[in-house]
This record gives sequence, C-alpha cells and structure tokens, in this order.
Amino acid sequence: MNNDKNWFHNAVGYQIYPKSFYDSNGDGMGDLKGIIEKLDDLKTLGVDFLWINPVFKSPQVDGGYDISDYYAIDERFGELSDFKALLKKAHQLGMKVITDLVVNHTSNQHPWFLESQKSKDNPYRDYYLWEDARSNKMPNEWISFFGGSAWTYDAQTKQAYFHVFGKEQPDLNWKNPKVRKEIYKMVRFWLDLGLDGFRLDAISHIQKMPWSYKIKSWHGDGPWVPFMNVSGIEQYMKDLKEIFDEYGALTVGEASGVRSTQAPDWTDDSGYINMIFELEHNARKANGDGHVYQMKKTLIRWQKDLLERGWNALYLENHDQARVPDVYGDGSEACAKAFAVAYMLLRGTPFIYQGQEIGMRNFPFQSVTQMRSKELIAQYDKWIERGWDKKAALLKMTKNSREHSRTPMQWTPEKNAGFSTGTPWMEVNPNYTTINVAAHSELRMLYAQLIALRHQSSAISDGAIKFHFERHLQAFVYERENYLILVNLGQKKAHLDFETTSVSTDRNYEHVLGSKARTFRAKMILDAWEYQVFKK
Repeated sequence: MNNDKNWFHNAVGYQIYPKSFYDSNGDGMGDLKGIIEKLDDLKTLGVDFLWINPVFKSPQVDGGYDISDYYAIDERFGELSDFKALLKKAHQLGMKVITDLVVNHTSNQHPWFLESQKSKDNPYRDYYLWEDARSNKMPNEWISFFGGSAWTYDAQTKQAYFHVFGKEQPDLNWKNPKVRKEIYKMVRFWLDLGLDGFRLDAISHIQKMPWSYKIKSWHGDGPWVPFMNVSGIEQYMKDLKEIFDEYGALTVGEASGVRSTQAPDWTDDSGYINMIFELEHNARKANGDGHVYQMKKTLIRWQKDLLERGWNALYLENHDQARVPDVYGDGSEACAKAFAVAYMLLRGTPFIYQGQEIGMRNFPFQSVTQMRSKELIAQYDKWIERGWDKKAALLKMTKNSREHSRTPMQWTPEKNAGFSTGTPWMEVNPNYTTINVAAHSELRMLYAQLIALRHQSSAISDGAIKFHFERHLQAFVYERENYLILVNLGQKKAHLDFETTSVSTDRNYEHVLGSKARTFRAKMILDAWEYQVFKK
C-alpha cells in the first residue's frame, strides 16, 4: 500500500455491517470478534481498508445510527478491548479501519438529550434544536427523511425538538460551541486509539436554513432542501478537516445535497474530505426497477466533474441499498460480474459491500414477520389499514428495501450459512447452499483480479477517463489511458461501432479480462452481461 497522502487512489474498501457479518459466540448476532476471525479472508480478497458500520452504544432504533454513548462499544458487539484487538490485527495485515462518525444527531437516550428534555434552562438544552410549539402547530412545515414532521412536541416544556431522521434521533445544535468542542474531543479520542478515519454519516445536514424558510417546490432535493448542504456548513467542515489532517485520517463523506460540480471543492487537496459518496446514481424507474441508463448518465457526470480536481467514492451496494443484480438485472452471476467490472475500474476508490463479492441476492420475503425494520413494518401496517392485501403491501415495502442488504453473510453451505451456531437475528437467504464464500465463485475471483489490477496499474488508480457511446442505453464503455473497458449492462445484445469514436481501431489490443475470449474489432456485438477489458 502507498504511504503517500493519496494512497487511497489505488486502494479498495470493504464495508462491514457488523450485526450480519459473523457471529463468534452463537448469540445470533455478528460481533467484533467475528470480524477479527474473518480478517484473513478479507486480506486474501485483497482489500486495503475496512469501513465498519456503527458499533457504539445504541438502542438500535436505526441500526446503530442512533448513538447513546460515543465512547462505548455496544455490548451486542463486544467491548472496547475487542475493538482495539480488531485494529491491531487489521494493521498487522496491512489493512486500515474506518468507522462511521455520526454527529448530525444522537439517540434520544443519549445523556445529553435526557438532560436537555428536563427543562428550558437545563445546561444541555441548547445542545439540541428546541423551539416554541403547540401540539397541533410545529415551528415550521419541514419534513423528515423518514416521513412526517421533522419536529416532535414535548408537552412538559411546550416546545418541539428538530430531527431530520426519526424522532428517536434528535439533531445536535452545531451552532453551540460546546457541542462542537465535545464532538472534536470525541473525534480525537478514536483517532488517538488508532482508528484510521471516518465515513461521515449525514454530514451535509449539520447546518440548517432559518426556521422561517418556506419549501417552495419538491423538485431536486425535494422537501429536504432546508438541511442539505446549507451555506455556513463550510466553517464546521474546516474545523473537522484540521483534525483529520493532523492525524492523516481517511475521510469519506455521505454528503447528499452536494452537487457533482461542488464535489471538487469538497474533495480536492484543499477540500474538507478525501472522497464523497453520491446517492444520485441509485436511479429507479416508476415501477421501482433499476434504471440502468440513468445510473450510467449519473456516473459519467460525476466522473467528468471530478476529473480535474477531487475524488470519487465508488459503490454498487451498501447497508441501505437492495442487491444490485436484482434491482438492475436478472439476478444472475453474469449480471453481477458485469456491474463489478463497470464500476471497479472507474476513477475513484471502490467500496465492496459484504456479500456483494459472492453475488448475494435479495431476500425472498414471504411474511412481514421476516422483516426487522420497525420503520418499514409500521409503513406496512399503514398500507394494510388502507385496504391493501398482505402480499401487495409486503412487495411494496420490500421491493427495494434495505432489509435485503442486512441478511446474514453467507460463508458456507452449512447450517445458517456458517454465520452463527445459534439462531440468526434475521433469516438467512435460502440460497446460501450455493451462494457462499466457501464456493470460491468466479465472481469472487473476478473481484480479486479487479482489486489486483487497481493495485498494479497507475492508469487505473490515477489515470484520466474518457467515455464512449454515452447515449447507448446499456453499453458502458470507457478508456483509462491505455485500457479500454467494455461492459454490456443489459440482457439484449449491444452493437458497438468504434469507427464512430476516437478509439484507435488499427492497433493491437491485449486481452486482459473478459467474460469470454475476444479479440478487439472495430465493430463488436456484446452479448448479454458481457464484459471485456483490453490494453493497448
């Protein structure tokens, strides 16, 4: 791994959702010791760093993104000593570790908020965003990401507190210097412990518009405009950057509301963070199916806008997204391979979500009892109350649900997919007998090859990128200097005439990777899900 400040350019990250990764003690839930046991597997795959979803003390209302103690490891996952042991072994294997920094909000069980609730003059009242209200009249009409008002009324003090997510996740008041001091102290604690950096959760929401701001329309960022990348956030980000730079921390921002044209300022050498997760490319059609062409267009735009300055964070799946082969394709391994090649060789740092490398599929939900998200179950109940039949309501709630990505990791064809000797907290996908790590699938081997290619080639890690056939509905074709990547992201054949492009057609091309043996030709017809990588 490179030791320079841009080492992450040729690195690949691996995202772990701890609850579902590996259970070391048979209680049915993944834990830190389980992650430690599987580090050698990840090293074999070739990944350079891990992004571990929150393992801090939490009521788990929102999968750990509702933190009640920033300094404590939740007992579900282990102890602080286990986290230290994880860092130690990962570092011995040459892998870095980052985890989520959740500082837009806390849990409503955090001691700060419990104190804040007691009275208007409590010293912690101003740690959160409280405003005068009535039970039927909130301070404004703003809407939370989870639906409904972004305010929750407190009858005792006749005020309401603000939350961009669930009511159990009150937003912190970043205008309060005491709050910022506490956050910066906590950031240093984890970096001093040996953590290598952070994925900054919901960071673009920490600044809000004045409460008087009226939502004029629901286009673009919709009703969430008042708390998405609002002017004034710059100073907070600069303060954080000073700490990150001091430690050489790797930083990845989840920064919805930051446009592709703004991303260079966030991620270049003088920017706040190293790279940014955009949410735009997760395009859907009206029926909920994935929209391949819109995905392709969005990825190309972000690649172009960050070509001269800044850096992309690349991903297909994560803990909030359904499995790509089912959303955008036919669920086949061939489809999974095509998407792997398409995104892994783009300009940026790729992240692989657990199970993605073996082609894990969406879960075949048959009953609401198989769901674990209280939020989704509540929505399901509302559809039933409106007269929907159970099957239709279940499909509506699960079609692109994040529940699909949270089923237990499939390690072996043995009971519970080798995830746990106990009863898993969530059902294992019944296809685990064929889809598992032990099967040494061609897909997993392909990911290892793609990671190795990023490590070995500066053209892939740092080179320029140029796209061709941009208006083709399913062909994704681009050059990375001396590499030519061709992928058919569809089930129909894709006809490509390179004589209409600037690609040199009279040169010899070395075949590097492919779903079948091919020689480059000026005119090519790619089969369904075919991918080819050539080198000039």
